[in-house]
Amino acid sequence: MQNKPTAIRKRTQIANTNRLMFIWVAGISAIFGFALVASLFLVQMLGFNERVLQEKAKTVSTLKTNNNNIKDLESQIRALDANQSLSDIKANPDNKAVQVVLDALPSEANSLALGASIQKVLLANIKGLELDSLEVSSADGSNASDLSVSTDEGDTASDNKIAFSFSVIGDETALTQALINLEKSIRTIDIVSLTVTGDEKDQLTMMVQARAYYEPAKVVELKDKTVK
Repeated sequence: MQNKPTAIRKRTQIANTNRLMFIWVAGISAIFGFALVASLFLVQMLGFNERVLQEKAKTVSTLKTNNNNIKDLESQIRALDANQSLSDIKANPDNKAVQVVLDALPSEANSLALGASIQKVLLANIKGLELDSLEVSSADGSNASDLSVSTDEGDTASDNKIAFSFSVIGDETALTQALINLEKSIRTIDIVSLTVTGDEKDQLTMMVQARAYYEPAKVVELKDKTVK
């Protein structure tokens, strides 16, 4: 009978030991899980910081390259300002020579200005030449003047192009001078089609379909980028 209390005590000690062991295992498991989660979080943060540093390095590299290119750009602009050929064709004597380049390839479609230039400059003051019709497509592809233009597929006011057409009446010398004026224009002009017809009075009618170009201005600005 004396062994019974001893057996009870042993069972109690074993139970307490098992309970303590369970507590230790549970505690260590919780600590290990927390450490694992923390490690994964730190790895993700390190990866994120690395991506941020890479983007910053790209930005710094771009800024350094742009700063280095400024001197070359300034020297090229100074060379253009000293170009006598550009100075000779300035629209305004007070303008810099480089303004001719900007006028030749404007930053907007300016269809009305192009039409006025064709009518009042390129086709004006030509002896024996009469302007019969003129049409210039607007920036949205619609007609800016009274007549419609039949152009090649894709030849509209889109893609930085301005389609225009005109018809003039005159003798051979007058028509030739009109084409020479178009060629001498500082604007880049491509003639898509040209048709010349005559009548019994030795008057020639020349119908021209052409296009001019423009280049939208580039905007340089710093932007925020979200790194994921």
